[in-house]
Amino acid sequence: MYISSRLALLALALFYSAFIRCAPTPVDLVETADLEARTASITSVNGRLFRIDDKTQYFAGRIPYHALDGPVDRSQMAATGYKVTRVWGFGTTNNPSASYDVYYQVLNSTGQYFNYNPSNGIARLDYAIAAAEKYGIKIILVLLNNWDALGGINTYTNVYGGTHNGFYTNAAAQAAYKNYIEFIVTRYKRSTAVFSWELCNEPRCSGCDTAIITKWAADTSAYIKSLDATHLVSLGDDGWLAPASSSHLPNNDGSYAYSGYEGVDFEKNLAICTLDFGTVHMYADQWGYNYSWGSTWIAQHDAVGKKLGKPVLLEEYAVPDGVDRVAIARPWQETVLQKTSIAGDLMWQFGTQFSNGVKPLDNYAVYWNTSDLRILGNGHAREMAGKTAVATL
Repeated sequence: MYISSRLALLALALFYSAFIRCAPTPVDLVETADLEARTASITSVNGRLFRIDDKTQYFAGRIPYHALDGPVDRSQMAATGYKVTRVWGFGTTNNPSASYDVYYQVLNSTGQYFNYNPSNGIARLDYAIAAAEKYGIKIILVLLNNWDALGGINTYTNVYGGTHNGFYTNAAAQAAYKNYIEFIVTRYKRSTAVFSWELCNEPRCSGCDTAIITKWAADTSAYIKSLDATHLVSLGDDGWLAPASSSHLPNNDGSYAYSGYEGVDFEKNLAICTLDFGTVHMYADQWGYNYSWGSTWIAQHDAVGKKLGKPVLLEEYAVPDGVDRVAIARPWQETVLQKTSIAGDLMWQFGTQFSNGVKPLDNYAVYWNTSDLRILGNGHAREMAGKTAVATL
């Protein structure tokens, strides 16, 4: 989902106070000596499905934008029956003295530093991971943002130069990004709450040859595997299809989503051996398609997953306010449930009210304890959990 730059909406932390340059010992979030039991609790791939807590299963989930607000939304998500969520593991600022938001690293002319301030630094992510462990929720931890909010690719190019599209081949920017990856992965690689390390939220290189992001994804995912060979790795892309590899798909009309314009080739990326599963996002209203097209988009990616023998996750999909959400989204969910082997789906976004008044980012939120959530959330989660899991589908 495109994330707005309205960072004031996130007023989750105190104004910048301090950060230190020397790293303390990472918090050990899994206090157990039973390595065998811990390994069984780490998510793995089983055919085209996932093995979660030692059980191969389909699942439903939802994404809370304000993921760092902890147990309120975690407990509500668990009560809804959700198994998996995504959490922003990125958070970079170029100017900490002007930042009102939670941030995990500083990049500027003086260097690269990590923020250990307990009120607005990495302790906030520690808290989110610990809450997920407590409530039995798995987290797709996203390591970078294509968009500017919360410190995206722009915070790297501001320091190391070049354009957004040039980030993927900028040696200095990539070295800094890999430093950040190492910081996050080594901190949480013992956690059973981590579903996967995700390279970027909706990476795009508009107008580029798709080979640029494919090479970047291969190199970066291999680096993550060198740090942690146990957890899964995913790209986090929208699932854009490209002419070079998608001509075999039915209903491919060559329009925007199939043109390769955003520099992403879903099929070629899914073939990368160090990416464990494919991700698909779907915003028909933003992309210029009819809502009914959504089921076609889902089925096409299921076909690619079947061709390559890998799981595919419908990682984001949404319906805005002002229309009948249930009437629009239920056919998509039924396509996932009845007509494909899509391993799971996560709806954007989970809405809840917080004591500090912070509200969801946009008009796609479906709120806790509403009729829409009971149908699209609780009901669908039960359906997915009850679907017969055949790992070789």
